[in-house]
Amino acid sequence: MNTWNEIRGFPLAIRLLLVNQLGVNTGFYLLVPYLATHLGDDLGMSAAVVGIVLGVRNLSQQGLFLIGGSAADRLGARGVIIAGCAIRTVGFALFALGDGLLVLLAASVLSGLAGALFNPAVRTYLAQEAGERRAEAFALFNVFATTGALIGPLLGSALLLVDFRASALTAAGIFALLTVAQALVLPARQVPPATGSVTADWREAVGNRAFLAFALAMVGMFTLENQLYLLLPAGARHATGWDGAAGLVFLVGTIAGIAFQLRITRALSRRGTRGRWIAAGLVLMGLAFVPPMLVAGTGTPPDGPLDATLRALPVLAGALLLHLGVMVAQPFVMELIPGFGRKELTGTYFGIFYAVSGIAAAVGNAAVGRAMDAAPGGGGGPAALLPWACCLAAGLVSAGAVTWLHRNGTLPTTRPVPVAVAA
Repeated sequence: MNTWNEIRGFPLAIRLLLVNQLGVNTGFYLLVPYLATHLGDDLGMSAAVVGIVLGVRNLSQQGLFLIGGSAADRLGARGVIIAGCAIRTVGFALFALGDGLLVLLAASVLSGLAGALFNPAVRTYLAQEAGERRAEAFALFNVFATTGALIGPLLGSALLLVDFRASALTAAGIFALLTVAQALVLPARQVPPATGSVTADWREAVGNRAFLAFALAMVGMFTLENQLYLLLPAGARHATGWDGAAGLVFLVGTIAGIAFQLRITRALSRRGTRGRWIAAGLVLMGLAFVPPMLVAGTGTPPDGPLDATLRALPVLAGALLLHLGVMVAQPFVMELIPGFGRKELTGTYFGIFYAVSGIAAAVGNAAVGRAMDAAPGGGGGPAALLPWACCLAAGLVSAGAVTWLHRNGTLPTTRPVPVAVAA
């Protein structure tokens, strides 16, 4: 109840952006996780072509985050958010309506471009509207995003009982509704006249050594967060022998987020410093990969439902720890980013930060995937512990880097967030 009271305490614009993120993640995850299967099984494309289509989507998004951030600064975040949702509507509709390679590549480019536009723009708008309550706003943002990431695959799997086109059209319809809602309800804000060129803005942000050091220090957070979609689901399936166990990883996170995210952020905001809590969150994220090691080395299938349940517990405990680490660190990370530079370049800083994180996630996933391949056939033995150990190391190294930046006074300082008492 306190969470809903807190939501009502924010301006209409922030409430709409929270619902927007729920819809964005629902629409995205009801389609994209099943795209590779559609391309390979339904359309008969080779693995290489499937990789190209998916790679184009990722490259379009990660490579253009900086463009989206600069557009939010110079054109206004509201217009860029609306444009991004509209473009994704078209991109997802093309996935439903086209089977040819050129059409699918166009759909991939458009859906990736859309993410590059509205991801930094939404965070820019949220940071500017929330003021000194940024951490709480981003905490709620995280709750809605996690919930959408759970609803999406569940809805997608149900729609696949019809066919893939039903999933794609539903996803396109969600983004169309979001586009209309934002155009009608999201307030427009005056955009200060730009001074200098876009490239000068980029040089200013890239030349900010403190910001770049922070972005690189946070590589571990995004690498580990991505294991919610790679290593942990695979670990749950291996431990239990049940494909549906992967869904429990998301369910644990969604329940924990709704129950604890805002409480954690509000409690930590009143004490300590942002750098301290970010480092603590990263330590938790790293330690999350220790419990699954108890069953990762098991090479034999579970002996009945009880054994499968017992084997699932360490993996789910790891998933819970990882979600808790994200809940501790991420709102304060988002709160700090605008503090590194001028208010007029908030979008640019978010764009660069997400470009770095996207590259980090891609490299991290490749490294973890390679470590997973070291255990032939997903079997047990010492090699099966390698990906979990790599993730543990990544979390601890990132935590150490953030602690070093904090102790050297590199991170922006923020005042304690005034916390309103819920009625």
